[in-house]
Amino acid sequence: MTGFRRRTFLVGAGAGLAACAGVPRTGQPQERATEDPISEAAGQRHRYQYGDDPSQWGELFLPELSDGGKHRGVVVVIHGGYWRSRYGAELGEPLARDLAGRGLAAWNLEYRRAGNGGGWPHTFQDILAGIDKLGELAGPHTLDLTRVVALGHSAGGHLAVWAAGRDRLGGLEAEHLQAGASTSGVRLTGVVSQSGVLNLAEAERLNLSNGAVANLLGGPSSDFPGRHRYADPMAALPLTVPVYAVHTTEDEDVPLSMSLSYVEASRTGSTPAQLVTVPGDHFALIDPEAPAYLRCRELVQELLC
Repeated sequence: MTGFRRRTFLVGAGAGLAACAGVPRTGQPQERATEDPISEAAGQRHRYQYGDDPSQWGELFLPELSDGGKHRGVVVVIHGGYWRSRYGAELGEPLARDLAGRGLAAWNLEYRRAGNGGGWPHTFQDILAGIDKLGELAGPHTLDLTRVVALGHSAGGHLAVWAAGRDRLGGLEAEHLQAGASTSGVRLTGVVSQSGVLNLAEAERLNLSNGAVANLLGGPSSDFPGRHRYADPMAALPLTVPVYAVHTTEDEDVPLSMSLSYVEASRTGSTPAQLVTVPGDHFALIDPEAPAYLRCRELVQELLC
């Protein structure tokens, strides 16, 4: 993102979130034995691989359950960073911790980004495979997969909304095959997009973050029109799952037009997206103490009811 002006908030000393999260500044978590639970104040935390690449993993944050209980749905947390490898799942960890502390199962998802094996089509393959991994985890962790809500920030908002429309773009057969999309995986039942990049064509036109869209997709839309269309959440409209497009009023990294144009285009469908504006800048959305994030958490809880 443009400078990540609040990067000190995310990785600073003392109360910095990376210090709380126990991850180094490279964005990669400290190595742990796969599937080895780690005690958390809110319950338990488990790390799982969903592929062989070092970036194909997620961490499941779980609240304590009474005997015989079942988690009421799952929140898939998808971090942003304009799809670039510089930023990783440490951005989503404070949110996953907070959600688990409120009694919700949270799956903090890492994926390959541009610069470490990601971009087209691997980033998209990973998002779907990472969500589908919940199918294997549902039994051991008593997860209710009839309610799976994605909470995605910035580029993660794009990926969350895109994943919600995973079966809507079958007409682009080559791209559909490359992305590994299918209708048999775990389905999202709602999305809270946090200043998401929801209009890729407009994002490319505005040259957001110095060509981030072309960087993600391997080149400009003039060279790869099919993959640009396939990767754009606008092309999957109308969706039949609820989407809250939350946007901060002082966002200087992702313009409000990204959410506004998506919401406007969704109005022809049976389940139009809803625009929600909240105070703060781009990073207030991933600050667990900020009103902007608290509103997102309320919307997630609403979608899980």
